[in-house]
Amino acid sequence: MAHATEELVDFDEALERYDPVLGFEVHVELNTATKMFSDAPNVFGDVPNTNVTPVDLGLPGVLPVVNKKAVEYSIKIGLALNCQIAEYCRFARKNYFYPDTPKNFQTSQYDEPIAFDGYLDLELSDGEIFRVEIERAHMEEDAGKLTHMGSTGRIQGAQSSLVDYNRAGVPLVEIVTKPITGAGKRAPELAKAYVAAIREIVKNLDVSDAKMERGNVRCDVNISLMPQGTTTFGTRSETKNVNSLRAVEHAMRFEIERHAAVLDAGNLVVQETRHWHEDTRTTTSGRPKSDADDYRYFPEPDLVPIVTTREWVEELRAQLPEPPAERRKRLQADWGYADAEFRDVVNAGFLDAIEETIAAGATPAVARKWWMGEISRLAKNADVEPLELGVTPATIIELNQLIEAKKINDKIARQVLEYAVAGEGTPREIVEKRSLAVVNDDSALGAAIDDAMASMPDVVAKIKDGKVQAIGALIGPVMKATRGQADAGRVREIVLEKLGVEG
Repeated sequence: MAHATEELVDFDEALERYDPVLGFEVHVELNTATKMFSDAPNVFGDVPNTNVTPVDLGLPGVLPVVNKKAVEYSIKIGLALNCQIAEYCRFARKNYFYPDTPKNFQTSQYDEPIAFDGYLDLELSDGEIFRVEIERAHMEEDAGKLTHMGSTGRIQGAQSSLVDYNRAGVPLVEIVTKPITGAGKRAPELAKAYVAAIREIVKNLDVSDAKMERGNVRCDVNISLMPQGTTTFGTRSETKNVNSLRAVEHAMRFEIERHAAVLDAGNLVVQETRHWHEDTRTTTSGRPKSDADDYRYFPEPDLVPIVTTREWVEELRAQLPEPPAERRKRLQADWGYADAEFRDVVNAGFLDAIEETIAAGATPAVARKWWMGEISRLAKNADVEPLELGVTPATIIELNQLIEAKKINDKIARQVLEYAVAGEGTPREIVEKRSLAVVNDDSALGAAIDDAMASMPDVVAKIKDGKVQAIGALIGPVMKATRGQADAGRVREIVLEKLGVEG
């Protein structure tokens, strides 16, 4: 494949010679009941081309009507990003041809966005605070969705493409940063942290489902390099529609390495869009990147301007929920996690999962143990995001109940979780189906204990002499004889009873 031959420079080496300049355009799909300019349902996953109206299809003679709820959601996003809210703004037509944009233009905002001049303070993995300046957050509509028919599912080599207009017209807010400098080697981490913060904010506001795997939140990753000691920005590339936090981080890293190789060779970086390929964690060339002039923006003649009164804005401000930063402080206090423990949870992206698990009945210690431990390990081994494993709070609650009831031990619980991730059922179903319950029946354990004691008379002698901790040497053989299903606590009790030793 073409993208396998891209020349790269080692990441650390690249940043010895160049300073990265970053920029992010995050598209957030709003979860309103209907679309931005029509009364078509805004629902994910329905039969293709069923949630459409003449407005969505751009048929002659139709007129759009602005969705007031989408405007309110947009204002809330702007307020949460510390933006100024425009007292007066207009929609514009962004003209370009693409098969999934039936009108041949996108109704968007250009020089008069609903929100502008904001900022977002990000906490990085070591607690450092990095401020990202927000240039604008503007309203627009989403395009339809193309499905490319062929072995790879990509447009390259596809025999044909199918278009679904269900997504056409879904309300979007596009959040655009100002150029970000000073990130240095932390650029990939900053990219991930920024998109994670946007997703957390819009989910917290309940204005978007914020599911990146569904495309509710998508990021265009912009990067350019400038030689160390200079201040003139280089030519940027824009990797389009990256839809996972891990991919955002990897795309930023790859593009830095690619740009450095191009510049080291004495060549010019092409201003273009790039496609991200998760399977190879590389980008490939898309199309030359258009400037604003190429889109021939002009005010949308079929929509009146939007006027926001101070009273309306303050009414919406009063509806804002607890900010994510304050929520994190509250949760840490409620859960009793140390600073380092809590930071690890946040960095791993498990805050919501642990909160849901605790709300379902787990203790903070149990929730943290499973998410930060075995679930993270399984995800790493499978090279997927932990939340993609499909583990639910109910799974963890049931596992812990089985442990507390002494039906299984920790070792067996880890096996059960693997089987649950593989789709074999609930923990209880798996334990029963695979006969994984711990052996705590005295008669079953007694024979294995007798064999272990007979084979290790020196250990038995130590125990009789009062060195009770030596029992640990007997537990191993008993575990082996019972395929790891012996109740270690009961084994200890039986050994002491057999030898007449006080525990």
